[in-house]
Parts: sequence; structure tokens; C-alpha cells
Amino acid sequence: MPQVVEPRNPGMDLDMDWVMRLQANTSAIERRAATLPARRSVKKAHQAAWLLRAITCIDLTTLSGDDTERRVERLCAKAMHPVSDSLLSALGVDDIKTGAVCVYHEMIPAALRALEGSGIPVAAVSTGFPAGLSPLHLRIAEIEESVAAGAAEIDIVISRRHVLTGNWQALYDEMRAFRAACGNAHVKAILATGELGSLRNVARASMVCMMAGADFIKTSTGKESVNATLPVTLVMIRAIRDYYERSGYRVGYKPAGGISKAKDALTYLALIKEELGTAWLAPNLFRFGASSLLNDIERQLEHHVTGQYSAGYRHATS
Repeated sequence: MPQVVEPRNPGMDLDMDWVMRLQANTSAIERRAATLPARRSVKKAHQAAWLLRAITCIDLTTLSGDDTERRVERLCAKAMHPVSDSLLSALGVDDIKTGAVCVYHEMIPAALRALEGSGIPVAAVSTGFPAGLSPLHLRIAEIEESVAAGAAEIDIVISRRHVLTGNWQALYDEMRAFRAACGNAHVKAILATGELGSLRNVARASMVCMMAGADFIKTSTGKESVNATLPVTLVMIRAIRDYYERSGYRVGYKPAGGISKAKDALTYLALIKEELGTAWLAPNLFRFGASSLLNDIERQLEHHVTGQYSAGYRHATS
């Protein structure tokens, strides 16, 4: 959990001068992002080690209308034992587990029962996920209900209209209210970056949410047409770096949606290391919002050990 190893971000007063100075050179950001997959490549044992690290940073997620307790129980079993004992033994690793399990509010009790004693936190999506358009008092009540039910982390969605209209005070006030409702539970602010219109808006929304006390900033719900991308990631983690340099508080980052290949996970980890440093390469400050990603990572690890790729169905996550 982030609060175990890092002082929690308390937020600060809204600094509109700082917010309005934030800009984004889109062409330069896109050029930088385009070079990353080719420039940063790790092989063999180093790649296996990085992939194991990636597993520990996954929020293993199920957010479907047909979720059942049995599906959540299977997902939790996978979270506790994401890689087969035979593979771990061959890799010389004793045990690993994912960073969290993320579910809808109704599935919190089932997840808590299944994860009891594992140390894996339950995260719940909230605030009218994924659109965030329900009345504010209901969104706050939803957070409070999930915290009372036992969720240790709350993934909230911001009101995109505040960003699109430049109403930064409204975004700040909303985020402060969500943070207060979370109490001791950590709050991840989902920006839905694919719906914010520009990278400059992404930079400003990231900073305002951190000023309001977000513990993590997160790209997407996974339900938008455009989810996590490298240009968006570059903008958000540089905002995190700027905030840390001024405030002294580290805020976490969570790319979500569309990250399903092990090679993509390696690219994201390399970018985090380059831009933020090794302190962020741990589940207390970095998470992947994913489920199918684990499947491909397992296949790559098996190839590393055996020289052969296994069928994807052998590594189902639920």
C-alpha cells in the first residue's frame, strides 16, 4: 500500500498561476514517445526480471456487467498466484502477487473474502464510473459506501466537462470532496484522457488533481475509445515529477486500458524509470490497469524458461 512506504500526498491550495503556465508541445511529445519502443529493449534474464516486476504492479481487474462472485473469486486466486509454481521455481523466485484487485462496489465483499490474509488490497471503481455524470452527492456517497465495505483504494472519475470548459476551481473542489470521502483509503483520479481534448488539458487536469490530494493519477477507465498512450503517459508523469519537485510528495501513476502485451509493459516501465526514477518502479507508486496483460506476460516467461510459447488459454485470468 502507498501509505506504508510513502507519506501520503495531502494536496495544497489551488495555484492557478502554476496551472495556467502548464503547456504541452504535442509534436515534440509524440516524437519522443515514438522513439521509446525502439530505444529501450531488455533481453533474456533481464527481461524476465522486468516482467516479474510488471506483474507486481498490475491491478488485476474485472469490470463487466456480467461479473459474478465466482468470477471475482477466480480473479483473486489468480492475483495471489499469478504465475505457476513451476515457472517461479525455474526463475528462482519464491512468490509474487499482483498489486491489487479492482472490482465494482457490489463485488467488494467477495473480493475481500477471497483475498483474506494475502495482503492484496481491494480497489473499487466509484463516482458514477465510467462517465461520472451522476449527482455529486451520490458520487460522494458511493465512495463512502465502498470505503465502509472495506475497499482500501478507490478509483474515481473526474467530471470531464470541468476540464473542457477550463473550470479548474470546480475540478479542484470536486477532487477535494472525493479525497475527503475516501478517508484512509487511497484515491486514484481517473482523467479519461481520451476525452480531454488536448495534451495541455491532460497536463493541467493532472496537476489540479494532485493539488487536490490525489494519491494516484490514472489515464482512463478502459471504456473510452482512446485509453492509455505513451504521449499521454509522458505528459502525466512529467506533471508528477514537477509536483514532487515543488511539494516533496510522490504521487503514483496508473496507465489503464489497451495495455495487453508484455513488450508494451516493458516500454512503460522503461519510461517510468527514465522520467521518474526507480522509486516509482513499485506497486506503491505505479500500477497497470489491466487483466489480459498478465496472460501475455506469463506466455513470455514460459518462453524464456522453455523456449516455447504456450497457448493463451493455459493462462486464463478468470
